[in-house]
Amino acid sequence: MPASAALPAHGRGDLPAAEGGLPAALLMAGSCLPVLGAVLIAPVLPRMQDHFEGVPGEAVLVPLVLTVPALSLFLLAPFAGAVVDRLGRKRLLVAATVLYALFGMAPLWLDSLYGIVASRVLVGVAEAAVMTCCTTLIGDYYTGRVRDRYLALQTMCASASATVFFVLGGALGAAGWRAPFWLYAVGLLLAPAMARVLPSPRPAVERAAGEQEAAAERRPFPVRRMAGLCLLTVIGAVVFYTVPVEMAYLLDDLGVESTGAIGAITATASAATVLGSVVFTRLTDGPRRRLPALFLLCAAGFLVMGTAGTLPLLIAGAVLNCVGTGLLLPSLLTLAMSRLDFADRGRGTGLWTAAFFLGEFLCPLVLLAGKGAVGDLASAVGLLGMVALLVSAALVPLTRRAPKAVPRHAPGTS
Repeated sequence: MPASAALPAHGRGDLPAAEGGLPAALLMAGSCLPVLGAVLIAPVLPRMQDHFEGVPGEAVLVPLVLTVPALSLFLLAPFAGAVVDRLGRKRLLVAATVLYALFGMAPLWLDSLYGIVASRVLVGVAEAAVMTCCTTLIGDYYTGRVRDRYLALQTMCASASATVFFVLGGALGAAGWRAPFWLYAVGLLLAPAMARVLPSPRPAVERAAGEQEAAAERRPFPVRRMAGLCLLTVIGAVVFYTVPVEMAYLLDDLGVESTGAIGAITATASAATVLGSVVFTRLTDGPRRRLPALFLLCAAGFLVMGTAGTLPLLIAGAVLNCVGTGLLLPSLLTLAMSRLDFADRGRGTGLWTAAFFLGEFLCPLVLLAGKGAVGDLASAVGLLGMVALLVSAALVPLTRRAPKAVPRHAPGTS
């Protein structure tokens, strides 16, 4: 967590049980776990591909080791949104964090590429529960602008952790492509702290939650309200994960082979995502209005990367893109939360999480298809920039329509 990203003060409507910075800090840390899975081994992917050279399908399977957890998240997050309301946010979060650590460390002892991919699927199952629980608990514990600031802080912490994980992954990768998987053990440290510190349900809160659930059963879930935003989130996630997933390959194409250098350069780009998240906390206009400009900024970064023939230009384009993604992700998330009241929050958060991680899973496949169409990875990144440019143009007329307001009052549960 960057030093400038201090936890916001509690505002009116916060749960007394969630007072203090430690519960929020644990939720921020839990939100970083899927990021660890998404970026930690990115610097060692070329080395892993060399290790498994000759295995049928290795050109597709090795990148999927990085992103296949996102497929599990996509498939399971909508169900996790319903499960958290039945089993309890806290209980499921603690159990899932332990399983995340165990499944995440499995590649340390697996010799089969197919077995490693299977273990990564199970990591995604645990991540689906962790991410949905953390985001839902933020929505439960806090309200109004305080909740928006915590959601922005969640993105900021995830982006900052990505920077750290890139550096650690690159440094540990020098000892072998398996070494970064040891960092998954952090889940075994977080789980006991979550069990002890996060607030437990209180009878009065449970009764109020029961009334909200009963009301939810009398009306349908607002599918239309979320459908367009979820589709946009899939596209935004492809944009968001392109630099983390593909930067190692782009650098390799330019002759940069050191895992330490790859990790440091990718961390520099990731730090720009943190900068974008910090800027987000200073903005006062609605996220809906700024989406066209953010996709335009991301597109500009991709176009620079796609035409870069030198290392400094590639880094400059990646930094430009990552500033845009640092603004884009919290804008999409706060827009989604603003459309959900308490009775819909678990399911709505699950759907948004599913859409985001579907985009993460599709990211390497989209770039692989683009590479096949235009001949090389850099040109495929430039082509994605053109797609982001078209999305930006398509969003301009939609931003002139005011979104329907959704009540923000709700008790919290855990």
